[in-house]
Amino acid sequence: MVSDFFWPNMGGVEGHVYDLSQRLAARGHRVTIVTHRYNDRVGVRYLSSFVKVYYIPTWLVFDQVTWPTVYGLFPILRQIMIREHVDIVHGHQAFSAMCHEAILHARTMGLRTCFTDHSLFGFADTGSILTNKLLKFTLSDVDGVICVSHTSKENTVLRAAIEPDRVSVIPNAIIAANFTPDWSHNPPDHVPHGIAIIVVSRLVYRKGIDLLVSLLPRICQLFPDVNFIIAGDGPKLIELEQVREKYILQDRIQLLGSVNHGAVRSVLVRGQIFLNCSLTEAFCIAMVEAASCGLLVVSTSVGGVPEVLPDGILMLSRPDEDDLVRQISRAIHLVSTNGVDRTTFHERVKDMYSWGDVAARTETVYAQILDRPPSGLAHRLVLFYGCGLLAGKIAVLIMAFDYLVLTLLNWIHPSEGIDRAPPFVHTYSPLAQREDVTDSATVDSDSRPLT
Repeated sequence: MVSDFFWPNMGGVEGHVYDLSQRLAARGHRVTIVTHRYNDRVGVRYLSSFVKVYYIPTWLVFDQVTWPTVYGLFPILRQIMIREHVDIVHGHQAFSAMCHEAILHARTMGLRTCFTDHSLFGFADTGSILTNKLLKFTLSDVDGVICVSHTSKENTVLRAAIEPDRVSVIPNAIIAANFTPDWSHNPPDHVPHGIAIIVVSRLVYRKGIDLLVSLLPRICQLFPDVNFIIAGDGPKLIELEQVREKYILQDRIQLLGSVNHGAVRSVLVRGQIFLNCSLTEAFCIAMVEAASCGLLVVSTSVGGVPEVLPDGILMLSRPDEDDLVRQISRAIHLVSTNGVDRTTFHERVKDMYSWGDVAARTETVYAQILDRPPSGLAHRLVLFYGCGLLAGKIAVLIMAFDYLVLTLLNWIHPSEGIDRAPPFVHTYSPLAQREDVTDSATVDSDSRPLT
């Protein structure tokens, strides 16, 4: 697994890589994660599920993304791939420069590759155009592609101009046992202290925080017994603080700031309604976590959101302030009059989303990848040449030079001289038996294994 985004950073991609890796390891696979260093976390670590993580020391350019060097990471990635007996390199997230480089070098080394797209992109702005061209370059030669929703698949197929039958849809999941309702303090048939609306989100533009800022005073004015609890951090936090001060809503809007993922459940169970105002969203795992805790979900109908939860749990709105106010008002009425049975939400979500199911379906994609005949140099040249009139020629030169770099690395440090890492044998794996176990603890590479 290769991505710039991993623990201790928190987010949807980070959680996906973390939980999927643990489930694959529990199913008997040898899983290694490669990411960049996080502050003083550098070198080799083991997760408590015995998954090995390489934190590579490299430069960051923006928002936890490594500097795109094209060939700069090839020496260390080659060492890791050979040392860990890698068969498949699975990259995550189009934003990750390390992911794109790893897939390029893995194909040059003759390994199989897979890519999971976690985001939606447009087609008009400069940033999206450049990202889409980079994605087309990477996916031209990848063996398999996974998207987290059907909307995400359609978006990826259009952006990268690839055949739809090469793309599989495997959603995110949650460990439902970590997101259980707390009816003792929040009974579904009685709201003694008013209704609390929960928001758990990064406070950035694409998460619709501008919409949230505009609707906060309107909802508070319409419903005196409704409060907001907002967890998250980001550049839009100052705007939330300003609207709270302007309308004197300090006792109605609680800003928690950044919350550790392990504490998200304790925030969710304090409310009855979950609000998602995103302007673009491929999946939105936070909605699933909220529904699992028994919250009625109100969300903007964008991207893959309509696919995530069924009617009765999810109420959809246009990404418009007036329509959001209407849908929130409906949700408040349903909750206050006991018009929706929130006690069934947890079991319904538990049956819908499971990391064991995600791992099994990912295994199927891996098997299909390994069954396909490998592509030779000539075929790769043709694929890259199709990236565009000018971009195709540049892509061919990049790929051809990658073979020269590999030849040089094989001469400087032959693969026979690279130590092979022995399998990490352990006799106890709680994840092999239980779907509800997760742990973000790590031990140093030279520490004694957990048994």
